[in-house]
Amino acid sequence: MLDIDRIEINGAATRVEDLRLLVQTNYGHFSAMRVENGCVRGLDLHLERLERSTLELFGTALERERVRDYLRHAIGTESRPLSLRVNIFSRALNRDRLDTAVLPDVLVTVAPATSSPITPLRLKSFRYARDLAAIKHVGTFPLFHYRRLAQQAGFDDALFVDAAGRISEGSIWNIGFADAHGIVWPDAPQLTGVSLQLLQEGMARSGVTSALRPVRLDDLAAYRSAFFSNASVPLRPIASIDAVKFAVDEALLEKLRQCYESNPWQRI
Repeated sequence: MLDIDRIEINGAATRVEDLRLLVQTNYGHFSAMRVENGCVRGLDLHLERLERSTLELFGTALERERVRDYLRHAIGTESRPLSLRVNIFSRALNRDRLDTAVLPDVLVTVAPATSSPITPLRLKSFRYARDLAAIKHVGTFPLFHYRRLAQQAGFDDALFVDAAGRISEGSIWNIGFADAHGIVWPDAPQLTGVSLQLLQEGMARSGVTSALRPVRLDDLAAYRSAFFSNASVPLRPIASIDAVKFAVDEALLEKLRQCYESNPWQRI
């Protein structure tokens, strides 16, 4: 039976000294995924993200089969739905010579998957843009800080608006809007989540119209509904952004859910 919160580094049980650099130096990136019966939707997208970001942050290639071996070892024969997080860091990192390429370490955290609520979210907007928005890096302090500020103000979560006034993304999720013509994805620097990519691929196969264009706070009245997507919850309706309210379109959500689920499970 799987231990709760199993943590392995490079396929071996983690020791306290292995985590020293993680505590001292907040530098690296990660990907989070849901596993069922040893399979992941969008596994190829997760591996591509890990490979690309490792090359950019550490100057070294990350072999996909190496990561898959570690994932298989971590989950063992467990058949329950699991939540996996793959962190890439390097114990060889020299903070005085960050221009030097170093070999990456792969930390895998495994826990039983949990069910998140799907009640509509009330969002508060903030002027903020993540550094290196295209990378799912470990610099998450501002994300949770703005979520905290939103909750202190009576909302559920934070929505980010860049310096040009364009809506980009939420604290740890992507956002989409629906108008009379189809789905609109905000055109602004953001992390393109795996769940978002799976939604877009399923929509393309199903003939659901979508477009990429700037969305500003002043534009929100033009959209009848909105939704968020991330690894834990592929689809969740949004009730409001600041004072602007949205309808919960159950038929649209079901259609989008079918688009997402049309993507096959890929065996690790």
